[in-house]
Parts: sequence; C-alpha cells; structure tokens
Amino acid sequence: MRFGIREIIMMLMILAVPVVSYLAVFKPQNAEIDKARAEIEHKRELLDRLRGETARTSDLERANAEILARINEIESRLPSGKEVDSIIRQVSDLAVSAGMESPALDSEKPVTAAMYKEQPLKMESTGGFAGLYQFLQAVERMPRITRLPDMEIKRARGADGLINTEFTLSIYFQDSEPSS
Repeated sequence: MRFGIREIIMMLMILAVPVVSYLAVFKPQNAEIDKARAEIEHKRELLDRLRGETARTSDLERANAEILARINEIESRLPSGKEVDSIIRQVSDLAVSAGMESPALDSEKPVTAAMYKEQPLKMESTGGFAGLYQFLQAVERMPRITRLPDMEIKRARGADGLINTEFTLSIYFQDSEPSS
C-alpha cells in the first residue's frame, strides 16, 4: 500500500473526527451532565433538610397545642372582674376560720399586666401564729391565682402570744371590659 498525500489527509481526517467530536460534542455534554448531577445533589440536600423541618413542624404543633392547653388551664383559674369581690370575701372567711380576726382591707388601684389585671389588697389582721399559718395554707390552696408580694409580722401590743400581720394580697383577674 502506498501512502500519498491523499491517503495521509484521509488518515488525518479519520483521526480528527473523534478528536473534534470529543471537543465539540462529548466534552460540553459531560460538563452539562456534571452540572445536572451537582444540581440534583443540591436538591436532594434541600429535600432532606425540608423533610427534617417538616418532622419538626409536627413536634412544634404538638408543643403549641400543649402550651395552649396550659394557657387555657391558667386562664380558667383567673376570675372575671365581677368575681373579685367574692374572692375578697372568701379570703376574709379563710382568715376568720383560721382563728384570726376579720382582716381590715384597703383595696388599691388595679394594675394592668399584659392581658390581665392584678388587684392588690392591703390587709391587716391579728391572731395567733398557728392561725396565720392555717390562713396562708388555705390561701395557697385556693383555686384562683393569688400571691403575697410582701408581709410584715409584728407582736401585737398588750396581747399575749398574738401577732399583728400586715400584708398585700394580689388577686389576678381577667378584665371583663376590653381595653381600648
């Protein structure tokens, strides 16, 4: 077989076809395939993260439902503004039944706290320590939300074994009228 210029050109053309097809077709297509694989991997990562967040969402919904139930439970313990007088009578009855004198009450202006109000009552009563202790236990067992932010206990003048107690009793209640 004889190799001339024509055969050499034909041989170069035959060898150039795979090189040109690699550079013109396969290399750009491989780049697009790699780019598509990277995008697929990125979307898989996003999907895995989304699945994790979705699983957490049901946990958050359950936690929100529990919190809402607790809020409703606490709100059920809050009397309306109209019921505050009956609670004051109830506290007075508790003091008397514990062996203390009927307390002197001085109602202060209600304090607004978030969506609720706090009614502070200055109370003063005289009795034995055991009676005071029974009274405090009874106030603590009341179904309504109350607190004693300050208390002062002194020995009663001229009375043997009696103490004079001054304290502030705060009663939390829901305002029956919407605030504007």
